[in-house]
Amino acid sequence: MGLLARLRKEWFIIGIVLVILSAKLLPGVGVKGGPLRPEVTIAYIAVSLIFFNSGLSLKTEELRNALLHVRLHLFVQSFTLVFFPLVVWLLLQVLALTTIDEWLLKGYSLTLFLLLSLPRLQTVSCMPPPVSSAVILTKAVGGNEAAAIFNSAFGSFLGIVVTPLLLLLFLGSSSSVPFTSIFSQLFMTVVVPLILGQVCRGFLRESLERRKPPFGAISSAVLLMIIYTTFCDTFSNPNIELDPTSLLLVVIIIFSIQVSFMLLTFAFSTRSGSGFSPADTVAIMFCSTHKSLTLGIPMLKIVFEGYQHLSLISVPLLIYHPAQILLGSVLVPTIRSWMTSRQKVTQSLWRLPGCWLWSSSDL
Repeated sequence: MGLLARLRKEWFIIGIVLVILSAKLLPGVGVKGGPLRPEVTIAYIAVSLIFFNSGLSLKTEELRNALLHVRLHLFVQSFTLVFFPLVVWLLLQVLALTTIDEWLLKGYSLTLFLLLSLPRLQTVSCMPPPVSSAVILTKAVGGNEAAAIFNSAFGSFLGIVVTPLLLLLFLGSSSSVPFTSIFSQLFMTVVVPLILGQVCRGFLRESLERRKPPFGAISSAVLLMIIYTTFCDTFSNPNIELDPTSLLLVVIIIFSIQVSFMLLTFAFSTRSGSGFSPADTVAIMFCSTHKSLTLGIPMLKIVFEGYQHLSLISVPLLIYHPAQILLGSVLVPTIRSWMTSRQKVTQSLWRLPGCWLWSSSDL
C-alpha cells in the first residue's frame, strides 16, 4: 500500500493528532466564547447535524427494530447508571479500609492528590451517557447505530432525573435541576433532527441508495470538530493545571477504568447465550462506558452550587470526556476488524449444511 493510500485510509487517526495539536497551540479558538462559539456550533448545530445525518442514513425498519431490542437497552442503561457507579463506590469503600501511614501522606503530595482525586471519580460514574460521541463511534465501526442512537438519547433523558438522585445517594448532595430547559435542549437537538432526517429520507430514498453519500465520513468530521473544541477547553481550563506527574497518573487511572469497563461489556455481550450480535456489542461497548460532559458539568454546578471545591470535583469529568473520545477513536479500526471477522464467521456457519439452527448469539 502506497503512502498516499495509507494516509487516505488512516485519515481519521491523523486528523485526531492534528486537531489535538491545534487545540494545544491555539486553545482560545475553540473555547466557549471563542471565535468558533462551541456553545452554539457544537452544542446545537453539530449535535443536530449528527442526528439529522443518522436519521437520513438509517432505514426506518432499523430504527423500529432497535426500539424493540429491549434486552440491549436494559443492559446499557443498567450498566451505565447502576453498575458503573456501584463498582466505583465499592472501589472507594475498599480503599477507605486500607491503612496508609500518616507521614507517607504528608511526605508525598502526589499520593495525597491521587487519594483525594479518587472520590471525585464517583461524580463521573453518576453521569448519563453523551448524546453524540457513542453514536459517531458506533457508526464509524459499522455497529448497531440505531441502538446507539436510542440508548444515547434515552440515557440522556433518563440522566436528567437519575443523575441527581445518584449524587444524592453516593455523595449526599442535592439540589433542584432545571428539568424543563435540559429536556427542551435534548428534544430539539436529538429527537427533532432525527425525525426530520427520517422524513427527508422518505422523499430521497432512491437518490440516497443510488448515490450513497459518505454519511460515515461526515459524522467522523463532526467528531474531529468535537475533539478539537473539547481539548481546547481542557488545555485552557485552569482547574486542571497539575504538575505533569500528577496529571499523567490521573489520566492513567481514567484510561484504566475506561479500558476495564469496555473489556467487561465486551465479555458480557459476547458470552454464549447473550443474544447480542457483533454489531450490538459495538453499540454496547461505547454507550455503556461513555459519560456526558455537556450534561455533566451543568449538573455538577447545580447540585454543588456554592461548594468551594466544585472545580476540583469537575476535574475527573473534564479529563474523562476527551479521554473516552480519544480512546474510542483509536480503537475504531481494531473493533471494526473484530466485528467484520465475527460477521464473516456467522455468515459462513449459516451456509454450512446442518447448521441452520446456529445464530449469532451462539458464537
